[in-house]
Amino acid sequence: MAGGRPPASRRSSRATRRERRPVGQEAGVPLADVGDVTVAGGVDDDVPRRAGHPAVPDPSRWRHDGAVRLLLNLIWLVFSGFWLAVGYALAGVVMFLLIVTIPFGIAAFRLAGFVIWPFGRTLVPKPSAGAPSVVGNVIWFLLAGLWLAIGHVVTAVALALTIIGIPLALGNLKLAVVALAPLGKEIVDTDDPRAAFV
Repeated sequence: MAGGRPPASRRSSRATRRERRPVGQEAGVPLADVGDVTVAGGVDDDVPRRAGHPAVPDPSRWRHDGAVRLLLNLIWLVFSGFWLAVGYALAGVVMFLLIVTIPFGIAAFRLAGFVIWPFGRTLVPKPSAGAPSVVGNVIWFLLAGLWLAIGHVVTAVALALTIIGIPLALGNLKLAVVALAPLGKEIVDTDDPRAAFV
């Protein structure tokens, strides 16, 4: 091995391996499992990785995802989140005034916090939820759920009319379904393993 260079056979196998790289890998984009090897940008390609074992994630992607979530949440806050959160908070105050419905008031305030800043979080079913949640959802639907869902649908229609607001309108329609029956669910970050099963 003269001059510290690897033998020609080793150089040619590296060149062949680099020629077979999928598009996007050169730019450092993390890729999923490819055959028996998981390939990720920024990771030494000479280290084989077995399928099913994720490669090291690219930290710049985390920053990018966080920036996109922040931007989406700020747009959401201005165009629908604040007003919808006020609606949930008013429903919560009414529930607290009726004393018997205080648990529903707590749920309304919890949902107000979710509706004001939803991107990066999701609702997952609680494993402990059972028949009481079903009965509670029926009562919730009659007292507040229907009206909050209507608020989401009206906001969705208004946003969809602007064309550029269609993604936010779709988000409102998803939240309208949540507003109908939120009991027995828990708010978690989208990074939470339980969010993968929703």
